[in-house]
Amino acid sequence: MTFLWPEVLWLLLAAPALIGVYLLLLRRKKKRVLRYASLAIVRNAMGAGQRVRRHIPPFLFLLALIALLVAVARPTATITLPSQYETIILAMDVSGSMRATDVAPSRIVAAQEAARAFVADQPASARIGVVSFAATASVVQPPTRNREDILAAIDRFQLQRGTAVGSGILVSLKTIFPDVEFDLRASNPRDDAQRGGVPLDKAGASGKAAPKPAEPGSYASAAIILLTDGQTTTGPNPMEAARMAAERGVKVYTVGIGTANGEILGSEGWSMRVRLDEESLKTIAGITHGEYFYASNSADLKKVYESLNTRIALETRQTEITALLAAAAAIVALISAFLSVLWFNRIL
Repeated sequence: MTFLWPEVLWLLLAAPALIGVYLLLLRRKKKRVLRYASLAIVRNAMGAGQRVRRHIPPFLFLLALIALLVAVARPTATITLPSQYETIILAMDVSGSMRATDVAPSRIVAAQEAARAFVADQPASARIGVVSFAATASVVQPPTRNREDILAAIDRFQLQRGTAVGSGILVSLKTIFPDVEFDLRASNPRDDAQRGGVPLDKAGASGKAAPKPAEPGSYASAAIILLTDGQTTTGPNPMEAARMAAERGVKVYTVGIGTANGEILGSEGWSMRVRLDEESLKTIAGITHGEYFYASNSADLKKVYESLNTRIALETRQTEITALLAAAAAIVALISAFLSVLWFNRIL
């Protein structure tokens, strides 16, 4: 636990002072009672249970006071709370390598099945959008609460050549922030010459001043889940795209699919080995304060999406708990007053 106003914790010195005052009052009360009755009569009138019970309400009141004094210092703690994600973007790799069968029945089919299950588990209030990417990226389904439209979008994926992970991230960001213009062109020198693109670190938002960067992972209204099975072969630098997401506080959860050795694919006289670039996916997740998951088969992939569902529904974050402590103090104080009235017909 940390405190936003630690300098006011000195107020806790009032607690031992109050204990001292309470003990002093007890001694004075005891002397006053002994003036009119012998010690034996007093002990016979008050059993052991009664003597202990009379200290319980003041003790509870002291605990309530300490909790209030700690609350004044504005404590924060890392706790798990229901997330507030209103929009979830599923960014799915539809490059040709997704037809590989090392993940049965194929990578793309396994990804579609896992995505369908994930969508079915989301609350009705969640808006889900679908982005597909190969050499380029496009919005297959804008964010919506209509589950039939989302599932239909997942079913109509068509495999294409190339893998542009950076484009997938940027189009997903554009879907979340439609009023911001992101440069979706290439960001490496070779592709810049071919496509006329500009580096992402020089790309602005419609000539306007760039917004003040947010704390990575702090945007609580949307998240991106990106699934891919290969390496970036074209398009924007995915690390720069991840930094743009981080600057807007959007978490990118990355999912890698495929076996460790990959698979050799061939078509029309050519062949190539498709491998998963795990390091890049881990870096993307790290930059945005998301998380990386790996699935080597369809069963693993379903478990990954189940785990993602838990992380989307519940989020662990640093949160101020002043209100929680104040509420607890109020409840304890009320219990103290109730017991005092019940046992002694007075409040403390």
